[in-house]
Order: sequence, then C-alpha cells, then structure tokens
Amino acid sequence: MQTALAMANSIKKAFLQELTARFGSLERLHRSQSLFTVGDDAARVYVRYSKRHGDKKTFYGLREEDLRELAGHRAVICFLWDDQAEPLFVPFAEYEDVFSAIAPARDGQYKVQVYLEESGAELYIAGAGRFNVAGQLGWHILQDLTDVSRLRSQPDLSHSQVQALLGAIGKARGFDIWIPQSDRPRIDWSMTIPFECRESLPLGYDPVANTLAEVDVIWINKGANVLQALFEVEHSTPIYSGLLRFNDIHLTVPSLLPRFSVVSNTARRDLFARQLSRPTFQASGLYELCTFLDYRSVLDWHDRVAQ
Repeated sequence: MQTALAMANSIKKAFLQELTARFGSLERLHRSQSLFTVGDDAARVYVRYSKRHGDKKTFYGLREEDLRELAGHRAVICFLWDDQAEPLFVPFAEYEDVFSAIAPARDGQYKVQVYLEESGAELYIAGAGRFNVAGQLGWHILQDLTDVSRLRSQPDLSHSQVQALLGAIGKARGFDIWIPQSDRPRIDWSMTIPFECRESLPLGYDPVANTLAEVDVIWINKGANVLQALFEVEHSTPIYSGLLRFNDIHLTVPSLLPRFSVVSNTARRDLFARQLSRPTFQASGLYELCTFLDYRSVLDWHDRVAQ
C-alpha cells in the first residue's frame, strides 16, 4: 500500500512540476487536494491518478463536490497513470451533461475507467457508457483551452445581463428558469435570446418559498420540479448577503442539495473564500455546497452553450 501511495504521489508531483513549468504558478482550490487553477483561473485542472491494472485498464473516482467546482469554468479532468507518455485532458464542458444525467455511487463519487488500447484511449463512465478520448491525449489540449481564455478580458456586465446569461444557459440545458417577478421587466436581453420564465416556483418548499422567490436565478428540472441550481448575482451588494440567503435555504430544507453559486467579478473571489470559510457556514455544510462563478466564466459558458 505504501509503495502504491508513494508512486501515486511521485507521478502527481512530477505532473504538477511540469504543469507549473508550462503555465506558471498554480493555485490549489481551498476545498480539494486535487483541484488547481492555472493562468489566474484561466482554466481549472482536476488531477486524478490510477495504477494500471492488467496493462490496459485504470480506475478512478471523481468526487461530486469536485465536479461542482468545474461547472461553468474552462476546465479539464486530467487522468494520470503509470508509464504514461502524455497526460489525458478531458474537457469537462463536453461531459457535464453526461454527469448531470447519472447519479454518483453511495460514496459520492462517479466511477470512471480509462481503457488503454493500441489505437488510443477510451473513457468509461459507469451508468453512461464509453467515449473515445484518443484525441485528448497531450498538453496541447490544456494549452488551447488556456490560450483562448487568456484572450478574454474581464467583461463589464450588469446585474440584469448576468441574470439573462445564466437563465439562457439553464434554458439551453433543458431546465425551467425562475427569475424574481420584480426583476423581469428590467432584464437586459442584449447578449442572449429571450426566454420565458416560470410563473411560479414548485410546490413543496413552503418554509423557504419567500426566500427562494428572491434568488436571482434558479434552474428547475422539468417534470420533476426539483431545484437544480441557485445563483445569487452579487454585483454591488455584499457577498455575505447571498451566502446568508443560501444558508437559510439549506438549514430550512437540508434535503435540498442543489448547486449554490455566488456570481460576481473576479476581484471578489478572495472575499467569497474568506466569507464562506466562516465557522457558521462550515457548521451548516454550506461550505461544501457553494461555489464562486466569475463573470468571464458565465460569458464563456454561455458562448459554449450557444454554439
């Protein structure tokens, strides 16, 4: 066991050294040992390692909470194994809907294998099937991803524009959209195609109905009426106010486990991390459920969905 652990650590260490040499200093996301950002969050890299079994197969577990940190960002899952010629970089955006359509195992992880064939590599996701990833071997995958992202300047978006973009992303992904009734007349449609919003929230959330009605954008699963994602756009208002609203919802309906996201400009990312690390949010469990999404990532996400 110690030998296997030492090998895993050495391979991961060598990879991170090469990653640093190619892209500059790295930053590890505060809630994971395996998530890193490169190029001022130009891209996120989720690093996983497996030894080879029978020379042709590897096994990985992808934590659900780690995948939440990739959503909306330019991100890759990097699969490492023994005697690997080049890393395998799988763009998360191409598989986000695949993971959304299946449930993780009881331990909260999606079970994944990479089959190593002479012709390349195949990715197997339990519950979803096999995918050919032979073309995603090599550093050029991450290089291309970050080059595009670095060319994007920080967009100057208004609160209502961000609401429209988030709603359009959710609509394109097949969700019903809730935006507060009072905000709808002010929505700026200049950056996306207009869409219809739900006229009412799903039943069954009576204890937090008034609080939910004030959340800036909510994605709702069609048919099931389950809340999938909640977004608070903190354009000029305190980050803390959005976290408190999410915390009230989470404490009142603890069985509700959607994606909670605070959306703001990149300059407020550090403030978000400091506020979220407060003992009250760690004790409630919101610390494990809430992510930060910057405006550039929202715009990139919308562009990818629109294409």
